[in-house]
Amino acid sequence: MTLLYSDPAVFTLLCVILGMVIGSFLNVVIYRLPKMMERGWRAECAELNGQEMPPAERYNLILPRSGCPACGHRIGALENIPLVSYLVLGGKCSACKAGIPLRYPIVETLTGALSGYVAWRFGFGLAALGALLFVWAMIVLAFIDLDTFYLPDDVTLLLLWAGLLFNLGSVFTDLQSAVVGAIAGYLVLWSVYWLFKLATGKEGMGYGDFKLLAAIGAWLGWQMLPQVVLLSSLVGALIGISLMVFARHGRNVPIPFGPYLAIAGIIALLQGAAINKHYLNLF
Repeated sequence: MTLLYSDPAVFTLLCVILGMVIGSFLNVVIYRLPKMMERGWRAECAELNGQEMPPAERYNLILPRSGCPACGHRIGALENIPLVSYLVLGGKCSACKAGIPLRYPIVETLTGALSGYVAWRFGFGLAALGALLFVWAMIVLAFIDLDTFYLPDDVTLLLLWAGLLFNLGSVFTDLQSAVVGAIAGYLVLWSVYWLFKLATGKEGMGYGDFKLLAAIGAWLGWQMLPQVVLLSSLVGALIGISLMVFARHGRNVPIPFGPYLAIAGIIALLQGAAINKHYLNLF
């Protein structure tokens, strides 16, 4: 503990390694959590209809062991070393040589890099622990939303309560700002949702976006919400325009907003105070 506190380089390196290991687990959460939710929904529908679901293999974040989607080959410990195994295997399954999606090393590398930056930014202590949990949750939510257009309550609501819990001790902001941030975060996007729906008859975003911004407000306080909304809108506009120009993404094809909120939330966590100070100095 003394070494981690006194030597930032050691703590940062440790968090990079830990982050890559956690990134490997986050890949499992990103892939399996939506499927677990679908199974739960089917079971609930069957129960409401008085039907019995046939017995199924146990499926959660731990079981069954990870395997190749193409051939079912069970992945051993040496094939599951973050980033290293992907490079050694040449991005292919060791059994059937099917390609391993590039997303897996990307998530591992991204989680490791952000974890190292969090360690360097906050130093050893409770703030670093909270920031790591926040960043890891943002990564999970961003990639699940990209895949499914859904932000699971299992993550967003847990994140909201965790933010309030950390701020009982004013780790990132005072408790009053955190509570107001959670309320305001939800109501801001809820209001935008209904204004857009009343004006166009269409739904511009989902309720998961409200809960995610509420969670960000609970962690960072209401003072950061204008920055988060502005940054997420700016990032979303830039990416949306790029997709339409370079990928021929149709204007009527929906784009999830959760990843942009997650990116803005991470930026606000790491550099929000400096950005707000610089912005206010302009005036």
